[in-house]
Amino acid sequence: MPDLAAPLAAWYRDNARDLPWRREGFGAWGTLVSEFMLQQTPVARVIPLLEAWLTRWPTPADLADAAPADAVRQWANLGYPRRALWLHRAAVEIRDRHDGDVPRDVDALLALTGIGDYTARAVAVFAYGDRHPVVDTNTRRVLARAVQGRSQPGPAAKRDLDDMTAILPEDVDESTVVNAAAMELGALVCTARSPRCEACPLADRCAWRAAGYPDTGDTRTKQARYEGSDRQARGAVLKVLRAETTHDVAADEVIADWPDRAQRDRAIDSLIVDGLVEAVDGRLRLPR
Repeated sequence: MPDLAAPLAAWYRDNARDLPWRREGFGAWGTLVSEFMLQQTPVARVIPLLEAWLTRWPTPADLADAAPADAVRQWANLGYPRRALWLHRAAVEIRDRHDGDVPRDVDALLALTGIGDYTARAVAVFAYGDRHPVVDTNTRRVLARAVQGRSQPGPAAKRDLDDMTAILPEDVDESTVVNAAAMELGALVCTARSPRCEACPLADRCAWRAAGYPDTGDTRTKQARYEGSDRQARGAVLKVLRAETTHDVAADEVIADWPDRAQRDRAIDSLIVDGLVEAVDGRLRLPR
């Protein structure tokens, strides 16, 4: 396999964006919160809400002591609001199991609510400086093209971690840089629809480019449209409850004018099942 680490690291040092979670002293809690928020949400939307979140709850214990409803409300328009509940539960677990300190060990991180392979390793690597492979969607696309000669990556799989490990330098500090560099390259240059190969530090060793940019297909599951979806109805319900000072509204008044009554009821039922909404005496409210 050609050396990908050296050109990735050199490119990153010259081109990395100045993002809050990359700054000195940001801390493990800030890193954990940012990783929760960045799941399927653009960076530009995350930054102001991340700063507001950490101002309000600067430690896991601060969030753990708050009501779950406060977390859901503070989540605002980030989407996928179950993440707010998961983050709140993770904060409680950090307070109760780890004396309020975000754990460093990957297995301990994986045992927290809402944390998977990517987030656990991202915290261990970017907050604590340990050597682990960190693989997100952008990283997988870079590896698919540069190493496998594919136009798009396949569905996420455990082997992705092995593929990233194979290009990591042994030096711990340098491995952290390469992890970040692969993610950044996928976000800025090796993009899904319009890759800028002329600006890519891996262009001279990219298997996909060498093969003539073949279209190898995309086997990943496509996300359903938001407009008219149950997700949109769920978001509308939560918006009403977040806006109400008491987070408590008569059930019949919550998006009463929604055009599809069955979808409205289905959205409310699913929010109750997910623990994002409570139904009490004919009223709906955020969890307490």
